Amino acid sequence: MTATVLVVDDDPVQRRLLDAMLKRSGYDVVLAEAGDEALRLLTSSESAIDVVVLDLVMPELDGMAVLARLRERGVETPVIVQTAHGSIETVVTAMRAGAVDFVVKPVGAERLQVSIKNALKLGALEHELRHIKRRASGQLGFRDLASKSPDMGRVIRLAERAAKSNIPILVEGESGVGKEVLARAIQGTSDRKGKPFVTVNCGAIPHNLVESILFGHEKGAFTGATERHIGKFVEANGGTLFLDEVGELPLDAQVKLLRAIQEGEVDPVGGKKSVRVDIRIISATNKSLLEQVKRGEFREDLYYRLNVFPITLPPLRQRHEDIPDLARGFLARFAAEEGKKLRGISAEALSLVTGYDWPGNVRQLENAMFRAVVLADGDELTVAEFPQIAAQMDGYDIRIPPAPAATPRTESRDEPPRIIQVPVRDPNALELVAGSDIRKLDELEREIIKFALAHYRGHMSEVSRKLGIGRSTLYRKLKDYGLIEGEETSEDSDAA
Repeated sequence: MTATVLVVDDDPVQRRLLDAMLKRSGYDVVLAEAGDEALRLLTSSESAIDVVVLDLVMPELDGMAVLARLRERGVETPVIVQTAHGSIETVVTAMRAGAVDFVVKPVGAERLQVSIKNALKLGALEHELRHIKRRASGQLGFRDLASKSPDMGRVIRLAERAAKSNIPILVEGESGVGKEVLARAIQGTSDRKGKPFVTVNCGAIPHNLVESILFGHEKGAFTGATERHIGKFVEANGGTLFLDEVGELPLDAQVKLLRAIQEGEVDPVGGKKSVRVDIRIISATNKSLLEQVKRGEFREDLYYRLNVFPITLPPLRQRHEDIPDLARGFLARFAAEEGKKLRGISAEALSLVTGYDWPGNVRQLENAMFRAVVLADGDELTVAEFPQIAAQMDGYDIRIPPAPAATPRTESRDEPPRIIQVPVRDPNALELVAGSDIRKLDELEREIIKFALAHYRGHMSEVSRKLGIGRSTLYRKLKDYGLIEGEETSEDSDAA
């Protein structure tokens, strides 16, 4: 799916020229002949406009007035202004009013295409920066989510209703669809906006520490409790507690969780009295909790307590309309992080990623975009940067550079040619032998931990869980092997 450009011009000839020019460049075009019509299209939830080409001189509501109204209403769609008089004062005024670029009539196709690509890149980068800032401040909203698909639109309308109350919400969906991002948007739209948002990965908590991590413990409550810990419930007091993969909780912890939700208070391990808490519970699961209830793996009473307002997030293969916005956002972020000057993604590459089913959902798309940015040599991403995806799609020709020609060698007529077998080595394989001796265990362990850190991009919880060791053990080994320095202050970042 290509980007959609809104052309606003009162001159019908100019509208037809720009319409034909943009369609030849591969864009979808929406036409408006007046400023009020453009405002209606840009503020409507049904229209999905990526860039605006706005004429400054129009009767009634001119271009400057449209820019002012867009700023008042918080519309952040990038705007390119066009004018027949390219004076410095006009350009400066338009840029101060919120325009991202300007073109002078009559504009050439190449100049306009460069301007649109730059506007798309800038808009995606600004969106990612706003997303990061609002996420950090607990003010992420539904406007920050990609929601052009009908299925995602229905999800957001449902979530908007739930955000107005304190009702417990259960978010269901496959792994990697963005359940935590939706939960943060629900809080950012509710009256708990800006309050604590505490995430608990129930699948990564050791069973013997669930009660301590959730409800806290007093100093000396058990062996190793050298200091007091308030617990996640108290930490989230006044805000939202997000229980990710809640179906992974052991049954004995489910009993205590049910009481804490019902009574609104928690009993710290070793504590003498209960602690009152005011929190909102949002749970998430990638499994069917109802099936777990039938198998006796999840308490039925807790299921009905959490499943008051269920919301099912559709997988990415059911919301192809959202892929272009997600891809451009990831591209802008990773290009900035890697220092790559990428203007955007080609129409053919965008069609490729939009048509793919993405079994790993948004998380897989994010990782694919990261790899493509690292591989890119030109000023935009092409199909060549997505070889694994293109290999699984019909209609895309993957050209692999031919192997260099072998150096001719003179063979004796009496001696048959020798066949040399060259083993193909997996670059991720671990060498167990150095010379003629087996390598030491600590050397192998250091390489394994270093590979896991790179593979899971520094997500400590994921690394410790996949390696089957505790977080404290992982940090100790990292310090022993010289892989990190300082105290244990690293925190995992989210994938969403």
